Amino acid sequence: MKELIVNSLEAGQRFDKYLVKFMPNASKSFLYKMLRKKNILLNGKKADGSEKIAEGDSVKVFFSDETLEKFTGKITSAQKEESGAQVSGAKPGAFKLSVLYENDDFLAVNKPSGMLSQKADKNDVSLVEYIEQYLLDKGHYNPSSAYRPGICNRLDRNTSGIVVAGKSVLGLQKMSEAFRNRTIAKYYICVVKGKIAKRAVIKGYLSKDTKANKALVSDNPCDEGESGKYSEIETEYIPVAGNDNVTLLKVHLITGKTHQIRAHLAHIGHPVAGDTKYGNYELNKSYRKKYKITSQMLHAFELNVPQAEGEKQLCIKTPVPEEFIEVLKGEKLWGPGIPEDLEALH
Repeated sequence: MKELIVNSLEAGQRFDKYLVKFMPNASKSFLYKMLRKKNILLNGKKADGSEKIAEGDSVKVFFSDETLEKFTGKITSAQKEESGAQVSGAKPGAFKLSVLYENDDFLAVNKPSGMLSQKADKNDVSLVEYIEQYLLDKGHYNPSSAYRPGICNRLDRNTSGIVVAGKSVLGLQKMSEAFRNRTIAKYYICVVKGKIAKRAVIKGYLSKDTKANKALVSDNPCDEGESGKYSEIETEYIPVAGNDNVTLLKVHLITGKTHQIRAHLAHIGHPVAGDTKYGNYELNKSYRKKYKITSQMLHAFELNVPQAEGEKQLCIKTPVPEEFIEVLKGEKLWGPGIPEDLEALH
C-alpha cells in the first residue's frame, strides 16, 4: 500500500485526473475499476473519481510495488530528481528563463522568438521544459508528483513575448479560464508595412486552412476555406511611430484566434515585417539584408490581469526587444519617448 498526500500544487483538480497524472501508464477503465473495488481510496473512503481534491487529502493505493512502478513510470524521474538531474530536454545553460512576474500560483515569462511554447512532437524541447527546470531548481516542482506545470496561453514559434504558466493546478485553471473568457487584456507590438496614421478597431471573419497551416480572413462571412466556417474576429491597433514605409503599432488582441494579428493586418494591406507566411516579399528581403530579421516582428508586450475587488490591476510588461529597437533606429523612428508611449497607449 502507498499513501499519497495531496499538496498545494495538486489541489483543485478532479480525483480521476489526479490519478491519471500519477499513473499515466494505467488505462482510465482500469483506474475506475480499482476505485469501484476500493483498491484506491480517498480519505479512507470509496470514491468515484469525480471528487475535487484539496490540499492535505489522503490517497491510498493498494497495489504491489511492482504494479505501482509499472503504472507510474516515475522511478527513473524520482531518482533523477534526488540526484539533481535535469528535466528531460532542458539543457543546462542553453537558455536562461526570463521571469517577468511570479507568485505562488503562476509565473509570466518572456519567450524568445524561435522557441516552441510547448512540444509539437515528443522529441521537441519547448518553453515548458525550461519552466519545469526553473521550478525544479527552486524546489517548486517534483517530477514524481501528480502535477506537471503547464502554460495558459501559447505564442507561435517565431512570435516572442509573454507566456503565462501555472505553478499549481488552481493557478493553471484560474489563468487559463481568464484567457478563455478574455478578461485578460493582451497587447502586442509589431512593425508593419506602410503608413498608418489613426487608431482603429477592425472586424472580420477568420477560418483555418489546416493543410497550409494558414488563416483566411474575410470582411464578410462566407463559405470559403476548408471547413466553410468562420469565426468573428476583432483587432484594435494604435500607431506609435511611423514613416511612409513602415509603422510601429501597439495591437490590442480583442479576440484571440490563431495567427489573428498577422492575417488580419495582412488582409488590410499592412503585413507584419519579416512574416514569411502572410508578409510582403520585398519588405522581408530588405529587412533580412539590412537588419538580419528572419522572423515576424510581432511581440506579446503587455498583459493586464484583473485582480480581486479593491486590488490594483496587475500589469505585466516586457522590455522592447532589441531587434525592434535596431529596426526603428534604422528607420529613424526610435526615440526616448517610445517606451513611455507604448505603456500609456490603452
